[in-house]
Amino acid sequence: MDIFVSIKMRRSGALEKTQIYLCLGSNLGHRKRNLRKARKRIGKRVGKITRRSGLYESVPWGYSSENLFMNCCLAVETDLEPLRVMDALLSVEHSLGRSDHGEGYADRLIDIDLLLYGDLVMDHHRLKLPHPRMGDRKFVLMPLAEIAPDVVHPLEKITIREMLERCRDQTLCSTRSSQNR
Repeated sequence: MDIFVSIKMRRSGALEKTQIYLCLGSNLGHRKRNLRKARKRIGKRVGKITRRSGLYESVPWGYSSENLFMNCCLAVETDLEPLRVMDALLSVEHSLGRSDHGEGYADRLIDIDLLLYGDLVMDHHRLKLPHPRMGDRKFVLMPLAEIAPDVVHPLEKITIREMLERCRDQTLCSTRSSQNR
């Protein structure tokens, strides 16, 4: 069943700007360059990037690989509807060479997850918001807590900082120097 919560509209009928949060990851090729290119394309296709975290390095989550992931989180102000955001993010991934959108975890040139869309709760066959596994992943919560520590998860009703403190993920995740942004 598809469940939608109302999205704020202006009197003109246009969608109001909404703060969304994304997690970007790359573990193939030139990881920093992949993330930088993704940020630029997100800025053009999705909306204005208002905050970005530092870079974090982590071992793959959910599968084994020798290739470490480099991750970061972005806060983006958008006037796109959630499914349009998702389409734009998939387009960015495809333009950067990602061909796999299967169910399993695998090495990737780029991976972009839509974590939060304001305080929207959505259950659609193409998109679930908030991201259903974000609270299980330290590599998501660490950079997200850097840029949005006091944002409240719309279902858990606790802050991102509190989610990070409660996270049971034991996967190695470390911050990279801020000059590597």
